[in-house]
Amino acid sequence: MIRNFIVLLISPKVGWQYIDDKCHSAQRVLGAFFYPLLAILAISTFVPMIYDSASHTLSSSLMKAIVDFSKYMLSYYLCVYLLSGFYPQFTRSSLAMSKLSNYVIFNLAFLIVLSILINVLNGEFSPLYFLVLYMPYIAYRGVDFLCVDSNKAVKFVIISSIMMIAFPIIIGWILSSLINH
Repeated sequence: MIRNFIVLLISPKVGWQYIDDKCHSAQRVLGAFFYPLLAILAISTFVPMIYDSASHTLSSSLMKAIVDFSKYMLSYYLCVYLLSGFYPQFTRSSLAMSKLSNYVIFNLAFLIVLSILINVLNGEFSPLYFLVLYMPYIAYRGVDFLCVDSNKAVKFVIISSIMMIAFPIIIGWILSSLINH
């Protein structure tokens, strides 16, 4: 699955074909790829303690780890739930639902990798934030993987991209404000 993800990053169209050929169930992709990636994300929040121990304490890093882990976990379930509600054709078969789940997982995985790099590099303003704009392109190349009608493809990509980019930001902001107050 890591190989599929790397191919997806390099060439999204070919990557989605690889993912389609492998036909892994959503549960397998969650267990073997998404959850371990979330664990790496949580661990990466402790890296800044090594080179900036004054402003990154154990408790602040732990809170950030919980927020980072939770925001992507909740975003995954929220995106799958809302996209399957907006586009009922994904609920008609377990294969279609599994493909939708994998679509969300691999798109969110790109954002998680960016978050890991931002945590490790620890910059207040990092050029990595601009790479978020590559995610809608990955999502666009995945509409053939999902068998979305061509007349609905642009609308689907816009809605799904906004959800997958905005939900982690909003959920992270809410959780951070709850933890800090």
